[in-house]
Amino acid sequence: MPEALHREQLKSVYNKVAGWYDWQHALTTFNSDERGRRMVVERTVGTGERVIDAGAGTGSSALIAADRTGADGEVTLYDFSEGMLRKAREKATQRNLTGRLRFKQGDMTDLPYEDAAFDAALSTYSMCPLYDPARAARELYRVVKPGGKIGVAHSTAPTNKLVCTLADWVEKAYWKIPELSLGCRAVEVLPALQEAGGKLVFKKRIGFPLWPFLVFVIEKPGQ
Repeated sequence: MPEALHREQLKSVYNKVAGWYDWQHALTTFNSDERGRRMVVERTVGTGERVIDAGAGTGSSALIAADRTGADGEVTLYDFSEGMLRKAREKATQRNLTGRLRFKQGDMTDLPYEDAAFDAALSTYSMCPLYDPARAARELYRVVKPGGKIGVAHSTAPTNKLVCTLADWVEKAYWKIPELSLGCRAVEVLPALQEAGGKLVFKKRIGFPLWPFLVFVIEKPGQ
C-alpha cells in the first residue's frame, strides 16, 4: 500500500479537482460511490438530528443527510479543502438547503468540537487519502453523543489474491498522477472504532472488484 500524500499536497490536489471531482469519482467507481453514500446516510442519520460530515468534499453525502434530517436538523460540512467546500456551497444553494447547513474548514484528524457535540457523524470516502485515518475515526467517535452513530465508507483491499495483485499493479501506475488517484488507498479504521467501544450494526462490501469499498455503521453505546 502506498504511503499517504503529504497533507499540503493532498489539500492542493483536492482544491484543483473540486470542479470535476463528482464526475471523476463516479466514473472511476462505476457509480458505486453514490450507492455507498446512501447506504451510510440511511442507516446513520435520523430526523431532526445534528450531524457532522467530516471530509465532506463537495457535499454529496451532506445534502442527502440534510434531506433526511429535515428542517429541524442541521448538518456541518467539515473539510480541509476550500475548493471542495466552495463547490458544496454551490450545490447547496441550487437546492435551497444552505439554511440547514454549516460549513467549516479544517483537518478531520483534529476536530474543533467538544465531546458528544453531534447526534451522528459521517465519513464517505474521506478516510482513504488521510495520513492518519484511525485518528480521524477516533475523533468522529469522540464528537458523537452516546447512543449516536458513525457511518463510514472507504476504500478497502480486494479479498481475492489475484485481483489484489492486479489492483496493486494498477495502483502503482495511477499513483504517479495525484489528480487521478486523489491520494486514495485502502485503509482500515473499523478496529479503531471497535477498540473505542463502538458496536458494529451494519457492514457490507460494495463496488468494483479492483477497487471495493467497505461500508459500515458503528453505534456509540449509551450511558
